[in-house]
Amino acid sequence: MSYAEEKSNGDLLNSLIIEAIQDVKGKNIVKLDLRHISDAPVDYFIVCEGESSTQVKAISDNISKKVKEELDTRPSFVEGTSQAHWVLVDYFDTVVHVFHPETRAFYQLEDLWNDAKTTQYQSL
Repeated sequence: MSYAEEKSNGDLLNSLIIEAIQDVKGKNIVKLDLRHISDAPVDYFIVCEGESSTQVKAISDNISKKVKEELDTRPSFVEGTSQAHWVLVDYFDTVVHVFHPETRAFYQLEDLWNDAKTTQYQSL
């Protein structure tokens, strides 16, 4: 696969994830581009929040469903669905963090990676 194909596949995956979050009214959506950071564990973090544990789980479920339907791709790993205060959905190069607002404020993930290129998305 060429770099252009790989980039477009990553862009498509990230776009689908953002749409899936917006479909379920996820809030405060941020994409952190970590590609220029030499010791970053992945290329992208996508961070968002739901207003309740039920919404956090619904957002993570919708991400998995939409990406499976559109790209026939399943996450390599999903963690945190039982408590749904912080659900991690791992697609190798992109990792999605779906937070309950208080948990997001506590861990301040964006501050840990403040040298990342940040893109904010509209909450619908």
